[in-house]
Amino acid sequence: MMPKRTILTGLLSAALAVAPAAQALDIAATTSNMGMLAKHVGGEHVDVTTMAPPDRDAHFLEARPSMMAAIRGADLVVSVGAELEDGWLPAAIRGANNPGVRAGQSGYFEAAAQVELLGGGGPADRSRGDVHPAGNPHVYLDPIRMGEVAEALAGRLANKDAANAETYESNARAFAERAEEHVAQWRESVDGAPGVVLYHADATYLLERLGVPDLDYLEPVPGVPPTGSHLRSLIRDLEGQDGVIIRYPYQREDHAQFVAEQLGWEYYTLMNGVEIGGDADDYFALLEQWVEALRSPLD
Repeated sequence: MMPKRTILTGLLSAALAVAPAAQALDIAATTSNMGMLAKHVGGEHVDVTTMAPPDRDAHFLEARPSMMAAIRGADLVVSVGAELEDGWLPAAIRGANNPGVRAGQSGYFEAAAQVELLGGGGPADRSRGDVHPAGNPHVYLDPIRMGEVAEALAGRLANKDAANAETYESNARAFAERAEEHVAQWRESVDGAPGVVLYHADATYLLERLGVPDLDYLEPVPGVPPTGSHLRSLIRDLEGQDGVIIRYPYQREDHAQFVAEQLGWEYYTLMNGVEIGGDADDYFALLEQWVEALRSPLD
């Protein structure tokens, strides 16, 4: 007969062999870029649900049951912040009934709160359009700021899962270093680019980072659709200059096409976010498309 001590040791070894791994942190990300960053930093230690698709304007969504379901079981909500999601995220959080992820709690994370913002300090005056008094929230197209956000996010994840803190910090550092390398190459590539007309002031951070002039906007004021008189005035102001026009798929193409034809410019339809489930490779490939468009007048 096998000794009892040997039997107990064998049972203990078997139990340890089948012990479940630490449960992954559940993250509810507001946008696909935030989901990409959370997954990159968290790696195998996080499960990420993205609430807003990249082909929709995150300013104008409504709270949906699927969003509340994602937030209800989340350990952490990762948002862009600076009021970008104010039309739907607070309502979705209230409906989810998860006190730990409310604004101000450790389970709520804003990317915009981790970096220096452009364009802050203005009054909350709706007559001026879709303004954000805290500053321009569209930080996600600046890879350097995204690297800073990644490092802050690593710290937040480490607070919730100290056992994997080194992994989070290493992943965040790798993203930030990769961003630095790309930006150095891209700045050289677009050196001398004449500039771009955007539909909305949502690629401003990328343009500033690359040193490309932000010439004007198809919207007369943020969030207000272009008028014929504004477009004609824009054409008069830019006549004789070089540049490109960039719009997103959810923004009116005819406006961009009209101005481009009148000025003899190219216009491009680009995304401002990776597909849901996209990774860091997809993010940097997306920005590469922007760089190619910005430098096109130089070719």
